[in-house]
Amino acid sequence: MKDIATFGPGGNGEWFYAEGKKSTLQSPGWLREKELDAFEYEAGNGISGSEATLRAIGEKAREHGILMSLHTPYFISLSGVEEEKRLKSIDYIQKSLWAAELLGADTIVIHSGSAAKITREEAMALSKDTLSRVAEAVGKTSIRLGIETMGKVNQLGTLAEVIEQCKVSPIYSPVVDFGHLNARNIGAAFPDADSYRRVFDEIGTSLGDDFAKSLHCHFSKIEYTGAGEKKHLTFEDMQYGPFFEPLAEAIVREGVAPRIICESAGTQAEDALFMKNAYLAARESMDA
Repeated sequence: MKDIATFGPGGNGEWFYAEGKKSTLQSPGWLREKELDAFEYEAGNGISGSEATLRAIGEKAREHGILMSLHTPYFISLSGVEEEKRLKSIDYIQKSLWAAELLGADTIVIHSGSAAKITREEAMALSKDTLSRVAEAVGKTSIRLGIETMGKVNQLGTLAEVIEQCKVSPIYSPVVDFGHLNARNIGAAFPDADSYRRVFDEIGTSLGDDFAKSLHCHFSKIEYTGAGEKKHLTFEDMQYGPFFEPLAEAIVREGVAPRIICESAGTQAEDALFMKNAYLAARESMDA
């Protein structure tokens, strides 16, 4: 049997709460009922769950066969100019790994860093220094430390920059947010399946085929301005994109099996299910 792409939401959305669910402990079972495969635990504002709660969520995820990942706190600063604050990020990443282990998560997602107050070259140098220190502090780990492509032009996080950051240590993997890349390129990033395919090809060429085949991804439609990302939208939007169907075609043609986490604004589970069904339809079409 061929490897297959998997889909799920980032956090709990409107559908989850509309059906009377209240706790993330209920998420794995609910996702399995909806025939979704994955869940990204959102800790952008910090890791607040207790050890017992995180462990219980992880047990529910294993029970229902839900693949887990964790988004680390937004206040991690890989390229911060204040060294004390920047190096504090090491502690935040280590705590995120602790939480990920309790959740049974195989990936944590880390923002690439800012380049708003310094040159991109200076920001990259600081971020790579931080990542080197993190790798030394963490040592060997079975959890992937994912570095995310970002949506604002004044942030680090082009695909090339993320690949360069990942070369610091084998513990790092790229997390491709297609909506972010589209937003920072003012909507011009993904006009067709071949433009999506180039992402997988570039990662495979630069880091190795295994990184491309099992890529952890985010997908949502995102409103943008000349400065890049403005806000996340839902799949009902037809103006900003990007559109998923060409990515479904690219995934099938490339023979890769990414995990795609949907970060739509409130409709992340509905839109994740739309993506899964579009992908399965593309597989059937290619096999016909």
